[in-house]
Amino acid sequence: MATPGFLPNSLDPEGVPLWISGLASDDPNHCVHVVRGLEPAAALEALGAKARLFRPCELPADKPDEWTSLPAAALGTERGDTATLLAGRVGEWTFIYDDFGATEDGAVLSADGRVAATSYFSINADASLIYYADGNEIAWINVDDLELDTDLADLPDELRAAFEAAGTVDHDYLDPGEADFAIGLRAISALAGIHYTLDDLRQIPLLVTPFG
Repeated sequence: MATPGFLPNSLDPEGVPLWISGLASDDPNHCVHVVRGLEPAAALEALGAKARLFRPCELPADKPDEWTSLPAAALGTERGDTATLLAGRVGEWTFIYDDFGATEDGAVLSADGRVAATSYFSINADASLIYYADGNEIAWINVDDLELDTDLADLPDELRAAFEAAGTVDHDYLDPGEADFAIGLRAISALAGIHYTLDDLRQIPLLVTPFG
């Protein structure tokens, strides 16, 4: 494992940042948005969530079952009813965790000169990271096709640095040359400087809301 931007105890065995894998269900289909310079409530509204449904969130100690995310457990959402969004701020960056991958247009977060990014991971192991600036898509990285040795040179400086910090993880169950599907989630965490565990998350104000 060579992940220079992460402490050894900040990643799960598959190389996913603990703050993300701790929120997810056991077989996730989810995404993470980050945006610089926008408060959590405003970021949720920009993605289409309804402000009247926002609630302060205290994450429960455990998930009730393998299919329920921790934010959904906090909200009391039944499995399959709706997506659940969790938002908080770490330094200059706000994150939004979407436990169902239901929010699609991260570009709206980057309006008015802001920078934002979205990392998706699907139940079929489709993984990507999209980087936005001032309402425009600047870079789209398909993790399955990513070659760290050659593909980083043309990326914006801070995004290139995030992928360099994300590094690589070798898994015994991967075939030689098979993609490290967690790298997008590590890169988006590195971009926003979020190197948290769930205990760290519980120390900051959080908002949770149903979506869809």
